[in-house]
Amino acid sequence: MPRGWEPRFATSEAAKGWEELRRVAAGATGEAWTALTERPARPHDPARQHRLHGRLAEREVGGRRLPQWQYELAGGGRIWYCPDVERRVVWVVAAAPVHPTVRG
Repeated sequence: MPRGWEPRFATSEAAKGWEELRRVAAGATGEAWTALTERPARPHDPARQHRLHGRLAEREVGGRRLPQWQYELAGGGRIWYCPDVERRVVWVVAAAPVHPTVRG
């Protein structure tokens, strides 16, 4: 993927959540994967894919403060992720078929 973004899971919990999402919403999760690896910070549908605000606007991943975004799947599923523009890595930090628990 020469121009794409390298996807990585920030935690094993995020990877498990992704697998759960794939089981319950394979098509929508595939669409999300495409969005995250091709345009994590340039959404085609800002209502579905947008930057989080307030205390959720950033998250520390690998010792770096990164902007935190959300991708909303139909039925309440959510993916929270952090694009690292410098490294062209998109970190999936939470994924679930329901809204992720807010963590500090």
